[in-house]
Amino acid sequence: MPKTLNMMTTIKGSLIEKFYPRGWDLARIDRCCSLGLRKLTTPAKHWNDAFKPTSVRSVDDMNTRMGNAIADQIIQAFRRDISLALILPVGPMGMYRQVIKRIKAVRVTCDHVTTFNMDEWSDKVGNTFPGNQPGGFEHAMKQAFFDPLGKFTIPKNQRNFATKANLPTYADKIASIKESGGRLVTVYGIGRACHIAFWEPQIAAEYRSEKKWVSQTHRIGQALHPLTIEQNAFHSFSSRFTLIPCWANTIGPGLFLRSDFAIGGADGAYPDRGAMWQGMSLCVTLQYGPSPWIPSSYMPTLPGKLFFMRQLAGPLLPDAH
Repeated sequence: MPKTLNMMTTIKGSLIEKFYPRGWDLARIDRCCSLGLRKLTTPAKHWNDAFKPTSVRSVDDMNTRMGNAIADQIIQAFRRDISLALILPVGPMGMYRQVIKRIKAVRVTCDHVTTFNMDEWSDKVGNTFPGNQPGGFEHAMKQAFFDPLGKFTIPKNQRNFATKANLPTYADKIASIKESGGRLVTVYGIGRACHIAFWEPQIAAEYRSEKKWVSQTHRIGQALHPLTIEQNAFHSFSSRFTLIPCWANTIGPGLFLRSDFAIGGADGAYPDRGAMWQGMSLCVTLQYGPSPWIPSSYMPTLPGKLFFMRQLAGPLLPDAH
């Protein structure tokens, strides 16, 4: 029997061997998870000089900081009289309350903002939830952000949702905004399987070169990794994985990696229970190094901010409950 029993010594011949994406370097992932806060947030060679990760002590603090960072981009663009393309996620959602508060306080009307929801649940061919269906991302954005902004809100014809018909138009719309002197800002969360939007890690197997992978702007009806489905079952569907579609429409690296600025958040820790789901995802995002098999690993190459719950930084150690 080996001195240490772990995945690296027991994976061969197990069901788990085909579960994780084949391009994942498990030993490298494991090293990232053992670094701890100081080493994890020490700038790596691949980090952009203007990338800054910041730990926070509570979800409320993170929501406030992320909301302020988003509001800053909207207000600055307004004062500079330039257009702003804003790629938005459904989650973390608490940040939108702070954005609304700031926008209303300074009374900035968001006519200069065009939003692009980064993804949406779909079937295998890209058909999405109706816009008014609970659980769908269009419905969630209206409830959490667009409607509460009231008279200051983004005009309806400048809100883009990831439907089968509209998602392929994102690239040209964003390019037009940037060509006219505007900016692209992406707001993101990090998936359990290290996706950005629903750009899943197994997609890397389809491309022979990183250059080709990086150029992809979107996917219609992308199959979701089982870890993604389970993650969303926990925090969006009251554990009912049967309600979750197995596919989604999503933006790709050809859009989010063209951002002038990116604002990220990782809040998947539950201090009162001593539990978390996002620790590994955060650790490899910061220190694994860019790899198409770890889509979130490219985010430190962009100017921006990443806010995360302190517990997620580890070192991530076993602790039976």
